[in-house]
Amino acid sequence: MRALPPFPLAARARGAALKSPSERQESGETLHFTSARCLPALPLHRIAALASQHQPTPDTLLCQLGDYRLCNPTPGRQGRAEPSRVSRLDPQLASQRPLSPARSPGNSHPSAESTAPRMDIVSTLGLSNFVVQFSRISLYPFFDMAHYTMSIMNLKNQPGAIDVAHDSPIACWFSGMLCCFGGAILASLLLGEPPIEPFTNNRNIIMASVIWYLIFYCPYDKFYKCCNFLPSKLFIAGMKEVTRARKIVAGVVDAHSRYRNGWLAVIAVGWAKGAGSGLISNFEQLVRGVWMPERNELLKMSYATKVTLIGAVLFTLQEMNHLPITRHNLIFLYTMFVVSTKVAMVLFNIHHSPFAPMEIALYHMAFSWQSSSSEDHFKTEASKKEELQGKQCPAPSGIPSEEMDMIKRRKTKKSE
Repeated sequence: MRALPPFPLAARARGAALKSPSERQESGETLHFTSARCLPALPLHRIAALASQHQPTPDTLLCQLGDYRLCNPTPGRQGRAEPSRVSRLDPQLASQRPLSPARSPGNSHPSAESTAPRMDIVSTLGLSNFVVQFSRISLYPFFDMAHYTMSIMNLKNQPGAIDVAHDSPIACWFSGMLCCFGGAILASLLLGEPPIEPFTNNRNIIMASVIWYLIFYCPYDKFYKCCNFLPSKLFIAGMKEVTRARKIVAGVVDAHSRYRNGWLAVIAVGWAKGAGSGLISNFEQLVRGVWMPERNELLKMSYATKVTLIGAVLFTLQEMNHLPITRHNLIFLYTMFVVSTKVAMVLFNIHHSPFAPMEIALYHMAFSWQSSSSEDHFKTEASKKEELQGKQCPAPSGIPSEEMDMIKRRKTKKSE
């Protein structure tokens, strides 16, 4: 016993295939929809072929609101159908219900939008309401406070940051604000908005300034020690990752509203929104009087920058309907992943990226063969040139090495 797929025309085709019209007229049986005594199912290709030959009738509208099962009427009632739950519904309500997409002879499959499978892992676990509420939770004040605390703690751990705090508090404060609002500043620049717009939120600026002062100037460094205590640090690090996921979503949605088909633009804005403080780290170091271009985030990407880029790509695919999952489910799953990974890294004091094995394997598959072949090519060319130079200009015999060095020095002085 198998129920029909949710297409009313297919249901009518099943009934038509069971008995011919003359047999139904002789027996007085009619087709109706109820929730009892289901007839054997037909193959799907047979249902599709029969459904394409029938036109929708008013009883197909009732099928939209009832159980999609076809049954025989009650024996002994000639010409009358057994009353069912569908027949007692309001006909106006049934007429307002849209028809299911019918299958035409040229197109045996419905549209991709109506039948695209959706990953509903969360609903199978019974967490649908929790996930929706989690995706709508406000970040102010606790999550924002954790973000500011972790950002300024990372700033204090930078070499030379404590000296700058004592020598120039204004430069240290501005550097701290860049660490806290770097993502919003960089996203504003990419979207053509004033980069000073994040500083118009007085509430967040005051909160970040208070946290900056307590971390750098609290007596006996009590506030920093309390935040750096392992249990509290685990809690703060997990809350910061929640804000990272929400900022990626905000950047992707904002960019997608402006650039509908701009994949790269949407990914770039989401990436900048979630990891902007790391991407502008060279400018933040310049404010503190440090210039280290070799520590550019694009040259040596940290774990936070990599995981933010992955999140920006995933949320961009979801926003453009190329990923079969709802937004709040993706927010929940991605947040749980980044939170658990970051907590494990802090707990076990892991400083390298957990994606390192995959990165090494991908690099060897995609890029290493070209670099190794080019290096071998350059080495062979250099050895050939040295051999040719040795053959063309052989070293004079009988001259000691010290005199040869003196001659080379004189030649260099004359050239200078």
